[in-house]
Amino acid sequence: MDFEKICMKTVSFARETGRYIRKQAGSYDPENIMVKGVHNYVTQVDMTAEKMLVEKLSGILPGSSFITEEGTAGGEKSDYTWIIDPLDGTTNFIHGLPPYSVSIALMEEEAVVLGVIYEINLDEAFYSWKGAPAFLNGKKISVSATGSVNDSLIATGFPFTDYRYLDPFMKCLEYCMKNSRGVRRLGSAAVDLAYLACGRFDAFYEYGLSPWDVAAGAFIIQQAGGRVTDFSGKDNYIFGSEVIASNSLIFNEFFGNISEFMTPAR
Repeated sequence: MDFEKICMKTVSFARETGRYIRKQAGSYDPENIMVKGVHNYVTQVDMTAEKMLVEKLSGILPGSSFITEEGTAGGEKSDYTWIIDPLDGTTNFIHGLPPYSVSIALMEEEAVVLGVIYEINLDEAFYSWKGAPAFLNGKKISVSATGSVNDSLIATGFPFTDYRYLDPFMKCLEYCMKNSRGVRRLGSAAVDLAYLACGRFDAFYEYGLSPWDVAAGAFIIQQAGGRVTDFSGKDNYIFGSEVIASNSLIFNEFFGNISEFMTPAR
């Protein structure tokens, strides 16, 4: 399987979908917002973008299955599964606030073999495939060389529907605020992970995530030299709703700090 060729086609499709989303951002009618759950929104733009991607990606790998945020496609289980978030950061999009992105991963059996994240507002495509380094708009990228959590810039996402672990999360956030250069919350987990892969962030943690939020970004981070686990230090970060990621130099320190707060909460 030529994963490089498939990846570059996927990048092209992500950019095409991003152009559609960018065009809609200038004329979107807020009255068309639909509510999926508490503080969880979807727009017709999300739905249309997902259908565009499913149609294009089905042409690359006929018979492949899909895991999609908006549920516009599924398919019988196959050797290859696409994991798609057509618009990660919908709330940002609704309010005209960057960033928001397109996120696409491909799994072969149980392993991710390519990841693409396209941040629409800055026209930045982050991507990698099995056996390759990570790239940003054609230029090789790597995670940061920051050597301590104290010197790190940390990204996270705030709980917006699942508040069961809010107390330990807030204690963890307080620790990070007091023991790092700062904490940022951008509103798109896919972008957080992409920015970690290229060294803009040094570390990231969040709970309550879905596979389409994490699959592409986690893979790109690993290809860029970083590390990713769940809160228990295992590999269930795509389907386990929780993730810790950082460069390799600070991972043990960062993991120890975050897991101390978050693991007992589950």
